[in-house]
Amino acid sequence: GNGVAFNVPYFIKELQYLEESGIKNPKIMISDRVQLLMPYHILFDTLEEARLSDKQFGSTKSGIAPFYSDKYAKTGIQICDLFYEDVLMERIKAACEVKNVLLEHLYHQPLLDPKKIFDEVMGYRKYIEPYIANTAEYLSKAVKEGKEILLEGQLGALKDPDHGIYPMTTSSSTISGFGSVGAGGIPPYAIEKVYTVVKAYSSAVGGGAFVSEIFGDEA
Repeated sequence: GNGVAFNVPYFIKELQYLEESGIKNPKIMISDRVQLLMPYHILFDTLEEARLSDKQFGSTKSGIAPFYSDKYAKTGIQICDLFYEDVLMERIKAACEVKNVLLEHLYHQPLLDPKKIFDEVMGYRKYIEPYIANTAEYLSKAVKEGKEILLEGQLGALKDPDHGIYPMTTSSSTISGFGSVGAGGIPPYAIEKVYTVVKAYSSAVGGGAFVSEIFGDEA
């Protein structure tokens, strides 16, 4: 879906796993509007958590917060940029210009090489090109034809940046109503049923507040 933080190396690894398990040519579509989780997003996530030390937000260091920071600052890379090499190179250079200031003066780490990042990202194209599609159009058509569509979300309200235990949250909305945004082509009124799975206690991926933790003999 267009709302996904798309990690291409993870996707390729999962594709290979499917093929090794005997599932050839899986029927997968990737939104042409999805944004790429870039190699430097994981780097900055790791560096920032280390810098914050005991004040860190409990990140899984998978690059999610830096990814969404770039997306909403309009410096992210959409998957369609891979097919316009001049545009891609220009956007990577612009991103690196700002990030290298932080690497040099805040984190005291080696600088990013835009050409190296460009080459790495361009290497993704041959793997994902067969799957890229206008998923908004596909889903809109499916809605009009009365097809059954299943959306999956994760984490729940406690990790939502608006309704959760901020700042120990994720970086995009986890509320069911956001499904029509993250899967463009599905209008809000088309979501007829919402099923939730709720545990009797709270847990979290990564660190941060653990709101149902107990201590002493009961623990």
